[in-house]
Amino acid sequence: MDHFQLRDGVLHAEDVPLTRIAEEVGTPVYVYSRATLKRHARVFREALSALPRVHIAFAIKANPNLAVLNVLSREGFGADIVSVGEMKRALAAGVPAADIVFSGVGKTREELGEALKAGVGQFNIELEEEGVALAELARDMGKRATAVLRINPDVDAGTHAKISTGMKENKFGVPIDEAAAIYDRLAALDGLDMQGLALHIGSQIFDLGPIERAYAKVGGLVRELRGAGHGIDRVDLGGGLGVPYERDKAPPTPADYGAMVARVTKGWDVTLMFEPGRVIVGNAGVLLTRVIWVKPGVIRPFVIVDAAMNDLARPALYDAWHDFEAVEPSGERMDANIAGPVCESGDTFAMGRTIDAVQSGDLAIFRTAGAYGATMASTYNSRALVPEVMVDGDRFAVVAERVMPERLIAAEHVPDFLQD
Repeated sequence: MDHFQLRDGVLHAEDVPLTRIAEEVGTPVYVYSRATLKRHARVFREALSALPRVHIAFAIKANPNLAVLNVLSREGFGADIVSVGEMKRALAAGVPAADIVFSGVGKTREELGEALKAGVGQFNIELEEEGVALAELARDMGKRATAVLRINPDVDAGTHAKISTGMKENKFGVPIDEAAAIYDRLAALDGLDMQGLALHIGSQIFDLGPIERAYAKVGGLVRELRGAGHGIDRVDLGGGLGVPYERDKAPPTPADYGAMVARVTKGWDVTLMFEPGRVIVGNAGVLLTRVIWVKPGVIRPFVIVDAAMNDLARPALYDAWHDFEAVEPSGERMDANIAGPVCESGDTFAMGRTIDAVQSGDLAIFRTAGAYGATMASTYNSRALVPEVMVDGDRFAVVAERVMPERLIAAEHVPDFLQD
C-alpha cells in the first residue's frame, strides 16, 4: 500500500495534489510520502517480531536523502552503509554509530579508519586482507573492531544479473568452502572481534527459495564454526526483497519472508541482522514529470517527458519497468513509447506501452521510484540535478534542492596555463 491516490480526478501524494508540487517546485521532481515510509518500516519490523533478537539497518544506497533517513531512524532503523559518505549521512540523520553496519567490497584503509574513529558498530569483512588491515588499524588506535565475515554461498538469486551478488562469479564475499579457515585466522588477530557471518545474494528477489537455500548453508557454517570453538553471536542475513514495479506481479510479503526466516534459523541462538532497502522506500516515492511533446512516430508516437535517464537510470541500466500514469487522467488510453530529452537512444522509459492518454503540458508520474532513483541521478547533458520533496499529510517541503548548471559550472576552473 502507498499514499499516492486519485482524488477528484487528480493524483495526490497523501493530502497534497501533485499539480501543486509541480507548480511550486517544477519538474522533474521526486516526491516521497512520509506516511508510506513509516508504514513500510513498521510492516517490515512486525514481520520479524517472532524472532528473538533482531537488528534492522536500512540500506542507505537505496535512498540516502537525509529526510528519508531521519524518518527511518525515528522508526528504530539503523543503517547499512557502503562508503564513508553514507556513514556521514547516517550520522547526520540521527542514526547512532553503534547501529551502523559497514558493508561493501571496496572499503579503503582510510574509510576503515574513519569508521573506527566514528564508532561504527559492525564491519562486514569481504576478504581476508581487509580483515587484516582492519585489525591493524584498530590495534593502532587501541580499539577492537566488531566484525563478521561475509560469505558467498554460490546461490543464484534468480534476479537480474546486474543485481545478483551471491554466486561464485560475483565479486562479493568469500567462498563458503574457504570461509571456516579464513574465519579461524581472522579470529586470532589482535584488534579484531569476530562475532559471526554475513551474506546477501541479490536484490529485487521474487522467490524465497534461493534465499532459504543460502540461509541453510549459513546455518551449517554456524554449526561448523561453533564446533571449532568460535562464539557466533550474530548472523547478517542481508536484504533483497522485491517490490511490485508491475502491479500484477506480486513479490513475497515481509510476513512471508519473516515466517521463512523463523523456520530456517530456529535454534541458531544469534542476533539476526537485516538490511532492507528497496522494500522500504520503493513504493514510497514517485518521479513527477511533465510531457514536453507527443512526437509522431513511424510505428507509434513518442511521449517526450522532461525527466530523463540522468534523473531515473533504472530503465536504461536494467530495462526496468516503472508504471507511467497521468496526474489528471481523462480515462482515454494510448499506445506509445515514453522517452526523455537526453541525447541517447537509450533514454527511453518504455517502448510499446499502453498508457493514460497524454498531450503536451500534461503531468505524469513514474511509480515505485523511491529506491535507486534520485540516489543514482546525474547531471549528464549538463542537466540540473533533480530535486526531492517529502510530503507529510497536507504539507510538503523540498528536501533536496534542484542543483542548477550554474552551480556545477562554478565548481569547475579553467587553469591559468590555458589563458596563455
